[in-house]
Amino acid sequence: MPSEEELFASVDALLNEEPHLPPPTERARLREAAGITQARLATALKTTTQSVKNWENGRSEPKSPRLDAYQRLLNGWAAKHPAPNAPSATAKAPTAPATPEAESADAPPSDVPGAGPGRPATRSGATSRRQAVEKAARPGADPRFPHGPLAVLDGDGSAYGTGGIVLDCPATTVVELVEWTLRESGLGAPRLHRNGKDSDPLIVLTAAAAVKLGLPERLEGHEQRRSLRLAEDHPVVKQVVKAKWRLTQRGFGPWARIYRKAQGRERQCVQLAVLSWDALDERSWPGVTEMEPADVARVLGIYAQRVITPRGSTAVSGLELMTALRPPTRAVQDPQTGNWVPGHNPGSLGTEPMDPAPPEATAEHPVVVNSGWSGGFLNEEAYQWVRDVSLLTDEECTLPYAVGLDLNTAFLAAAARLVVGLSAPDHFHAPTFNPKIPGSWLVDLSHVEVDPRLPSPFTPDGTRPTGPAWYQTHTVAYAQELGYNVAPIEGYLRRETGAYLDPWHDRLKTAYVDTLADLGVTKDLTDAEFLAAMERHKDVDPAMAAVLAAIKATVKGGIGKLRERPQGKRYKEGERWPALQRPTWRPDIRAAVISKARINMHRKLRNMATMTGLYPLAVLSDCVVYPSPGDSPLDFLPYAASGKPQPGGFRLGPTPGLAKLEGVQSMLWAVDLMEQGYNPARHIKGGDAVLDEGE
Repeated sequence: MPSEEELFASVDALLNEEPHLPPPTERARLREAAGITQARLATALKTTTQSVKNWENGRSEPKSPRLDAYQRLLNGWAAKHPAPNAPSATAKAPTAPATPEAESADAPPSDVPGAGPGRPATRSGATSRRQAVEKAARPGADPRFPHGPLAVLDGDGSAYGTGGIVLDCPATTVVELVEWTLRESGLGAPRLHRNGKDSDPLIVLTAAAAVKLGLPERLEGHEQRRSLRLAEDHPVVKQVVKAKWRLTQRGFGPWARIYRKAQGRERQCVQLAVLSWDALDERSWPGVTEMEPADVARVLGIYAQRVITPRGSTAVSGLELMTALRPPTRAVQDPQTGNWVPGHNPGSLGTEPMDPAPPEATAEHPVVVNSGWSGGFLNEEAYQWVRDVSLLTDEECTLPYAVGLDLNTAFLAAAARLVVGLSAPDHFHAPTFNPKIPGSWLVDLSHVEVDPRLPSPFTPDGTRPTGPAWYQTHTVAYAQELGYNVAPIEGYLRRETGAYLDPWHDRLKTAYVDTLADLGVTKDLTDAEFLAAMERHKDVDPAMAAVLAAIKATVKGGIGKLRERPQGKRYKEGERWPALQRPTWRPDIRAAVISKARINMHRKLRNMATMTGLYPLAVLSDCVVYPSPGDSPLDFLPYAASGKPQPGGFRLGPTPGLAKLEGVQSMLWAVDLMEQGYNPARHIKGGDAVLDEGE
C-alpha cells in the first residue's frame, strides 16, 4: 500500500500542473461554434491574431495568466457547445461559463488575478485617478495598431504594452524581434497630422532582454554617453546586416533604428531603446529605469499618447514633434501628368536645410568661417542676473525670507502665437523697424533707461548695452513698448512668416496641464490649494511625475535642439556637422522663443515693481527670487480687493506662463550668496536651471 506521504506528493504534483487545454483543432471548433472570430478573441485576451492562429494550429501555447483565462473561456464554450456525439453533461462544468465580458475587448474574464488575461496583476489601493489615467493612455482606435505605440520586453519573452497589455514575444535574436514587431505585435501609432507619417513601433529592452538577444548588458569605452554604440563587427550588427536590414548613421546605440527601404507607402522600421545603455536619461525620466517593465511601459505609453512615441532623448522627441505636427510635404497633383506628387506643405520648414544669417549662426558655422564675418552675433539667451548688493535697501534686508517663483514651462508659453520666419533671410541696410517682421536687427539700445534694481531686458546678464548689437524682433519691439525710438542700422529679415510652433505649443500645453491634473493639480484650485497640491504632487504617483518631468524636458530640449552645436573632439571649425542637415536647425527660431520669454519675464518684473514696490534679488532663466515678509508667495504677490490676482504680475497656477513656488530660504542666506557672486535663483531649490541645446 502507498504511504500517505506518497499520495499527498502525487496529488500536489497534479495541483501544480499547468492547465490542460483541449487539442488545437478542438480550440478552433469551440471558437467557431461560439461565433467568435480570431481577431475578437485576440482582442479579448490582449494578444495578437497571429498568436491565436498559432494556438489553433499547434505551433505555440499561451502562457499564464493568459493560459488560465483561455482555458476558462474554452471550458465555458465546451459546456455550451459539446462536441458532436458527446454525452450530455449531467453536472455543472468545473468552471463557470464565460461571461459576456469575457468576449468583450474591454472586459476580460473576471477571475484572472489583477485585471484580466494579458495584464500584470494591479497593485492594491489603485486610485480612481490612476484608473482614469490608464483609460486615457490605452491604445487608440486605429485598427492597424491594436496594441499601442510601444512595448517593454523582459528576459522571459513578455512584452508589456500600454493599458496593461502583455504580448508573448518568441524572438531570441534582434532580427527575429524586428520581424515579430512588424508582422505580429500590432504596435505602432497613427500620424499626428494627415500629411505626416505613422510613428514606428518602439521596443524598449530591459537589461535581461538585451542579454537574451545577444547584446551586452552595458556599453563602455566612450567618454560621451551619446557616442555609445556597438562596433560594426559585433555579431548582432552582422546579423542585422546579413538579414538585409539597415541601421541609421547613429549605429546600434541606446536608441537604434532598424529599417528596410519602404515599399510603397508601407514603412518598415522598428526603434529599439536599451534601458541599461542609459536610453532614458535620469534628468528627463527620473526613476523610470529602475521601474518594473509594466510601469516603464505605462510611463512611456502615456508620454507617447500625449506627446509622441519617444524617438531618442526628450530633446530629439521635442524636435521630432515639431516635424510630426508640421510635415514638410503634402500630396499635390501634377497639372501636366495628373499624378499625385510630394509638394511643399505651407507653414512648414520644408525638406531642405537653410543656412542662417551670419549674426544668427554660431562662431564655428561655415557661413561665419567662410565669410570672415566679424559683425557680432545674436545674444538672445535666458536671464542669469543678480542685483548689485549695494542696491539692497535696509527694509529689504530686514525681511526674513527669500522666496523663489518659477514660471511653468516659460519657453512653451513664449512659443504661443509666435510668428517666426519660414524662408531664407534677406539682407537690408538701415531698414525701418517693423515689429511684425521676424528677423535680426543691428540696433543701438544703449540709450534705454532701466531701473538699476531691475535687469536690462536686452542682455542675458542684465547689464545695460554699451553700443549697437544684434537683437531679435521681440527685443527691439520691447524697446519701442517702453517708449524709446529705435533706428536699425542693418537687418536680416524674412519675408515668409508663420506661427510654426503653434501646434507644438498646443499639444505640449495640453499634455502638461492634463498630467498635472492627474497629479491633483487642477485649474479650479485656489492659490493656497494650488501651492499645497504642488508641494505633494510628485508623491501622488511617481510614474505620472516622471511623465511630467519628461514633458518639461521635451520643451526645453526641443527648443535647445534648434541650435545644436557640433559634438566630438574631432570636429574642426568651419566644417558642417550633422545637425546642419536638418531643416529644423534654426537658431533664429530658438532666439525668437528665448527673446520672447525673457521679455515676458521683464514685463512681469516691471509690473510687479509698479504694483507692489518689490524688486527681485536675482533671476535665472524662468526663476525669480523676491524678498518676502513670509515664507509663501501669497505674502507678496499682488491681489485685488476681491481676492483675485492682479493682472500683469506673477500669478500662481498650473498652466504654462503662470508661476509656482520654486523654493524658500532665509534672506540672510540669499544676501550671503549675492555677496559671494552667486545667483540665489540657481540654488534656492537645488540644481541648475539652464536651457539645454540638445541631448
